[in-house]
Amino acid sequence: MAIKIGDRVRFLNSTGGGIVKKIISKELVEVEDEDGFGIPTLIRECVIVETENTIHTQEKRKDPSKQKLEDKKPVIEEEEEENAYQPEETAEGEKINVSLAFVPMDIKQLSFTSYEAYLINDSNYYLAYNIASSNGRIAMSRSAGFIQPNTKIFIEEMKKEQLNDIERINVQIIALKQGKSYSIKPTYDVELKINTVKFYKLHSFVENDFFDEQALLFTLIKDDVAEGQETIEESDLDKIISSKETKLSARIPKKKNVPEIIEVDLHIAQLLDNLNGLSNADMLEYQLSKFNEVMQENLGRKGQKIVFIHGKGEGVLRKEIITQLKNKYGNCQYQDASFREYGFGATMVTIK
Repeated sequence: MAIKIGDRVRFLNSTGGGIVKKIISKELVEVEDEDGFGIPTLIRECVIVETENTIHTQEKRKDPSKQKLEDKKPVIEEEEEENAYQPEETAEGEKINVSLAFVPMDIKQLSFTSYEAYLINDSNYYLAYNIASSNGRIAMSRSAGFIQPNTKIFIEEMKKEQLNDIERINVQIIALKQGKSYSIKPTYDVELKINTVKFYKLHSFVENDFFDEQALLFTLIKDDVAEGQETIEESDLDKIISSKETKLSARIPKKKNVPEIIEVDLHIAQLLDNLNGLSNADMLEYQLSKFNEVMQENLGRKGQKIVFIHGKGEGVLRKEIITQLKNKYGNCQYQDASFREYGFGATMVTIK
């Protein structure tokens, strides 16, 4: 059933809902909640509770005595509108700054604790957001909604075994202001790659301005620029265009016939600072997490050679690496690395 103006909806992946007041685009509508606040929302994140016709029919059936009381509502709403929430703005808040934060529920037990995830809006703008985990092609929305200026919002609680689900995060953000003019900001689409090993290192969690506790922070947008993007001032752009030296020095780099070999030491002491309280299973999980992180980062580099140094030991880590290479990276070749350089405890992978 197509959504129409006047329909009452609830949000699919977050609490709340309201009445559709505007069709913004084929994919986006504005939903007015019970406080009269307009929330831009993806249509696919809305579930129709009552249609416009059903709502009007119910209103006609109301007791006349109650209807008299409701006639006074516009006056009350006008009073509430005058006292509506007005966010405090700052000069630096005119630039969009957004972060994703993870707060451990027990920082003394990093090997076992769960984490609370928050979205931080350090700007004067209201933000419509969608946060999704992704494998690069297919995404799964984890949270979508609206966040007020200069505040943070709880996203979800994550258990230790769920961390591998967020190695790749996509965040879409639309910035706007309510009831006043503002500088138009771009629509942001940020891809964030998270090294989950950081969750097990105490020094990854730092003091910050947003929580009383130490937190692991990932920047999504800094001073209007999305993570991983760069901006060029117009004056600098003119200089680049007019500079003959820049034009002459621009060269397309030649591809190397023999790619450099990347060496990755998977010995647990190289990955973690503190091994207290870790079982053999925990250590193996950390090592495999690092292995998968390196593989994902280099899958697009055909011909790239990677040497994973796992040691000889009992061969448990090597067997797990071989299993994952067969099941997850079947298009890659692997062999024992040179025993003269690495002994008998390394495997070389070639990306195909």
